[in-house]
Amino acid sequence: MFSRQFLPLALAVGLSVLFTNGLSSCQSKGSTATETAANSAIDSSGSATAAEKSTAKTTGKNTPTASDRNTGSPASIPANKIANAATILARPQVPILCYHQIRDWRPSDSKSAKDYIIPVAAFREQMKMLADSGYHTVLPDQLYAYLATGAPLPSKPIMLTFDDGDLDQYTVAAPELEKHGFKGAFFIMTVAIGRHGKQPYMDKTQIKDLSDRGHTIGAHTWDHHNVKKYQGDDWKIQIEEPKAKLEAIIGKPINYFAYPFGLWNKQALPELQQRGYAAAFTLADKRDDSMPLYTVRRIIAGGQWKATTMYRNMIQSFD
Repeated sequence: MFSRQFLPLALAVGLSVLFTNGLSSCQSKGSTATETAANSAIDSSGSATAAEKSTAKTTGKNTPTASDRNTGSPASIPANKIANAATILARPQVPILCYHQIRDWRPSDSKSAKDYIIPVAAFREQMKMLADSGYHTVLPDQLYAYLATGAPLPSKPIMLTFDDGDLDQYTVAAPELEKHGFKGAFFIMTVAIGRHGKQPYMDKTQIKDLSDRGHTIGAHTWDHHNVKKYQGDDWKIQIEEPKAKLEAIIGKPINYFAYPFGLWNKQALPELQQRGYAAAFTLADKRDDSMPLYTVRRIIAGGQWKATTMYRNMIQSFD
């Protein structure tokens, strides 16, 4: 099935199940389920404007320009200019949303699957709400510069991220983002590039097109293997080779990584750093107190949330 001849049979079977179900277990148990329970009593009837309270105390222009979006790349910031962990942790967090499949629900989708499969109309509603509420999207380079050096961000910054590389992220999400002047970060699982079937994935041309249109491409491992279980050649197969493959596709450095299931351990952080990643993204988890750039928090935008519910959950999580 895959080019890795040593891939254990059990893992191959497990991957087959994941692909069949569109990677239904991509989210961590500590993100959607916990936050949904914690926020189930939140009233979703109010407007975003009424509930508004910006969490990132930033300065800068109200309307970011193209140059704003391309400043602060890791290579442009000397190591001696990067703040210490305590300073980085003290900076107000920027809200970061994580999306997976963006498609209408199927009769076969389970209740838990609907937590991360967001219907097209709901996604459009969320993007419109963010635009109408005055949010400006930032990309990982901007976030990195802000966290590492205190560089200014546009008013009301937010980051929109997409995991796995599903085709609907290209055909549905990207056009909707661009309609509002938004940009996103797309974390690609390289084993699935160009794969077709019940849940198709982006091919190389589409991935490069997203990059050429100003979106960020990041790595999401080769086959979605849990980072906490890596040993031996796993670091090369899951971390190094996907980075190199994506760099060859887009012709640009791949500086950012998203953990499958949002799961990580302390051992992984220096491994990512040594392999050329500048930052890495988890889900709704505590940040590491010594390497916070490699445990940047996100929350999954629940597929069953109204736009106003998503807004309130986002504010609560990043306050």
